[in-house]
Amino acid sequence: MRSRFPSQLIWILSPLLAMPALAQLDPKAATPPAAEQKPKIVGLHGDKLTDNYFWLREKENPKVIDHLKAENAYTDAVMAPYKKFEESLYTEMLGRIKQTDDTPPYPQRGYFLYSRTEEGKQYPILCRKKGSVDAPEQVFLDVNQLAEGQKFMALGHVDWSDDNQLLAYSTDINGHRDYDFHLKNFASGEEVKTPIGKVADFVWAADNKTIFYITEDKAKRSYRCYRYTLGETETKLIYEEKDELYQIGVSRSSDHKAIFLVSSSSRTSEVRFLPSEQPKGEFKLMAKRRNEIKYFPDLRDGTFYIRTNDGAKEFKIVTTSLDQTAAASWKPFLPEQAGVKIASHQTFKDFLFLTERDKGLPQFRIYDFKTKQSHRITFPEPSYQASEAQNEEFDTAQVRFRYQSPITPPSTFDYDMGKQTRALVKQQEVLGGYDASKYVVERIAAKAKDGTEIPITVIRRKDLALDGKAAGWLYGYGSYGIPMDATFSSSRVSLLDRGLVYAIGHIRGGGEMGETWHDQARMMTKMNTFTDFIACADYLVEKKYLSRDKLVIEGGSAGGLLIGATLNLRPDLCKAAVLAVPFVDVLNTMSDATLPLTTGEYIEWGNPNNQDEYLYMKTYSPYDNLAAKNYPAMLLLTSLNDSQVPYWEPAKYTAKLRTLRTDANPMIFKINLDAGHGGASGRYDRLKEIAFEYAFGLAVLGLAP
Repeated sequence: MRSRFPSQLIWILSPLLAMPALAQLDPKAATPPAAEQKPKIVGLHGDKLTDNYFWLREKENPKVIDHLKAENAYTDAVMAPYKKFEESLYTEMLGRIKQTDDTPPYPQRGYFLYSRTEEGKQYPILCRKKGSVDAPEQVFLDVNQLAEGQKFMALGHVDWSDDNQLLAYSTDINGHRDYDFHLKNFASGEEVKTPIGKVADFVWAADNKTIFYITEDKAKRSYRCYRYTLGETETKLIYEEKDELYQIGVSRSSDHKAIFLVSSSSRTSEVRFLPSEQPKGEFKLMAKRRNEIKYFPDLRDGTFYIRTNDGAKEFKIVTTSLDQTAAASWKPFLPEQAGVKIASHQTFKDFLFLTERDKGLPQFRIYDFKTKQSHRITFPEPSYQASEAQNEEFDTAQVRFRYQSPITPPSTFDYDMGKQTRALVKQQEVLGGYDASKYVVERIAAKAKDGTEIPITVIRRKDLALDGKAAGWLYGYGSYGIPMDATFSSSRVSLLDRGLVYAIGHIRGGGEMGETWHDQARMMTKMNTFTDFIACADYLVEKKYLSRDKLVIEGGSAGGLLIGATLNLRPDLCKAAVLAVPFVDVLNTMSDATLPLTTGEYIEWGNPNNQDEYLYMKTYSPYDNLAAKNYPAMLLLTSLNDSQVPYWEPAKYTAKLRTLRTDANPMIFKINLDAGHGGASGRYDRLKEIAFEYAFGLAVLGLAP
């Protein structure tokens, strides 16, 4: 499922050594642009709303581009006194990164695959070695070469044919997530011409010449599956998903013997399957879709192992044979456990690997098919992220996973599922003498308005006095059932070393505590997301972790909706706010079915064609609830080619709020004119964007020279 989901942004403080006098950001350094007002009546069900800035969505209108450039010019003028500080932040953050590095090789059909980076180059280089990690290196894709002459470059899906000779991959050159398909003959190094154009997803069949691929409609909904066989001049339409709530995708089973064609909404799924060695055959329906029932199969030894919520809110595992796949034929295998969500599963020849969520944290469970016993892999810290890594081999007892926490750098482990032993393969090297023992991770809980306990991850130095005087930064998301687990950031070290407390509010609407956690803050209960976040901030102040007048709050994408709604409810909550690619124009966006994501998200936010749902969305839509009152300092960030949250949402929000706010706090809006939802594509360019964000925050707090 695609969603309005950003890369998590991390605030960092720079060393404040030998600093001159401190000064705060001056919004009067230049005159902010005032967008022209062109009243347009919008709204549904007789509700007439005047939108003075609707015209800013006219991307091809030169006046719109001129206005966005004027916003960038104003931002540059306000931030000009801190340019050297911003550059020093960039240098400091870069100094913690091992620029020439590689990832641990993983096995796939006789090769070991990995990627590496080289100092000074923006993008990774994809490589493989045949038979052994000590064999000569074969570079099969240098993304730096693909990026030559481009302002943006994103690599999408990469997939080798089963005989390891043909490489299929996709690239996006504008940030709009418009991926072009490419096919490369590795032996000759030449690109193979095909009639395939734009793709959202693709997978190889086992014959080394057939590709199944997915295309999008004008609203970027993945809806058609085609088959293409090398040497043919045309492609064949295999399936079209006509329900606008659904999108489709393709994949191979873990034993590589089946191709799955999955249709899914955020609440329901339906699967078709085809033997991978019979690509000219017909996909067979596994089980008819039923509202609110989700199921996801994998294959082992002629048996489907299916993760489903049919009669199990937090999912269970059932099995069925290849020839009896309807739901009535499903047999119990692993029952639902109270309070534990089965988030994913993968079959191996002798083991079943399960990712679970228990008490808000990811867990791994291994089931042994021979002994019929299961065990968990334990983790030592109170808050962390653990995820399955690349596991392409089916007949193996070894599974690879990644682990990290706010103080433990990303670490790759190989785990022997039979012997129940783990081996550290590689841990990310942090330059500059990083010492994890100087810091502490805590898992605390705030009490929501309805009494629900909301987990908060807190990271700080061990020697920090909890006296209520510290500066802090609180991050939140809380949508789509996506868990916001606590990860590591080498740049955050300089924040912690200057006494700043960093916190994550694991608020409802996310998936930290399972399906129920999501359901308690979606549709007609969405307001819980915002009040949970407020409760987290208030609790951190109450328990003297930080000072309210030194607090920065931040969220991106759907998390930008969180921050926008929070500021309307409690503008006194913080000193400053950062809204990255923010979903703030909820009513207008959800009322336009031609926009990406809109129809599929009727069951996340609501369908505005339903009056009750329209009116409820209106109660929290940030753009529609802006008012004449004081707001904190604000930074808004977006990209012109964002396909998930259009640039005009923060543009309109900024223009409208400038006419309403009664305070003198700075408000700046920065637009990347050459990127998409995730910002700049190159790693150095992205780091410069982060340095800019940090410079803004420190300047607002009066901590920038």
